[in-house]
Amino acid sequence: MDWGVALRGKQEWLPYACLVLAMALWGTSFIALKWAFQFYQPIFVLWGRMVVGSLCFLFLISRLRGNRYLPGDAKWLAFMVFCEPCLYFIFEALALENTSASQAGIIAALLPLLVAAGAYLFLGERVTKRTWTGFLLALIGIAGLNLGAQATGHAPNPIVGNLFEVAAMICATGYTLSLKRLSARYNPFFLTALQAFAGAVFFTILGVATRAPWPQEVKAPGLLAIVYLGCMVTLGAYGLYNFGVSRIPASQATGFTNLIPLFTLAFAVVLLGEWLTPAQFAASALILLGVLLSQDRPPNTEMALPGEN
Repeated sequence: MDWGVALRGKQEWLPYACLVLAMALWGTSFIALKWAFQFYQPIFVLWGRMVVGSLCFLFLISRLRGNRYLPGDAKWLAFMVFCEPCLYFIFEALALENTSASQAGIIAALLPLLVAAGAYLFLGERVTKRTWTGFLLALIGIAGLNLGAQATGHAPNPIVGNLFEVAAMICATGYTLSLKRLSARYNPFFLTALQAFAGAVFFTILGVATRAPWPQEVKAPGLLAIVYLGCMVTLGAYGLYNFGVSRIPASQATGFTNLIPLFTLAFAVVLLGEWLTPAQFAASALILLGVLLSQDRPPNTEMALPGEN
């Protein structure tokens, strides 16, 4: 047996396996956040998540090397962490306070379309008519998802929550575009650790500035959810995703976010007892159809970011 060929085969599949696992973990993040918000204020949950993630990275210091700084990278690194986790987590928290985890997860499928649109607007990348058609179908689906939304215990104000989730996806687009530029020269785990440490500082300052109340009692279920978010999602999902993006084109990597709605809906049904109305199922199918349709990309159009061509 040619072990070299076998090893190369495994290395070719490794980024894709990491991305699938990252999507599964992200699918659970909506559930864990929704659960944690039942016990603690959102700002405490976000702060705790970042602190737990930062503490985890302290045990991985030796794995954060291998970075090559170039002049001008500081602004890209700052932009990356400002988009995500800072703004992204704020909008996602506002979304999950108002809408269900399953609806938020479905809207997350917009990310590949937004990345394609961002690459077209800011990087001059060509986008096919089929991609724009898919984008239009997805937008119609989101409108239908909102029109079919009904206030429930899981989604007290679903329209507002869904719009906040769209805003979170716009932030995730800025994060993905800047991440792809940086991942060519930076260790993906270093970039993930930077997100965690920057997020811990940001939410500490935000908590002090807004005088957010400190929890008066320990609530074990909420703490377990925070630890899970910090370890398995902040460390695990982001680390796996950043590794995947560093090995394959960003346009392909973001396509894996199509799996998030499926994972989220499955977990939401099993763990939270959420369900969608028939109209929302139809709208969700339209969103996914639009996203899948948009994945037809012309040859030789791998995303080219500033400084990479």
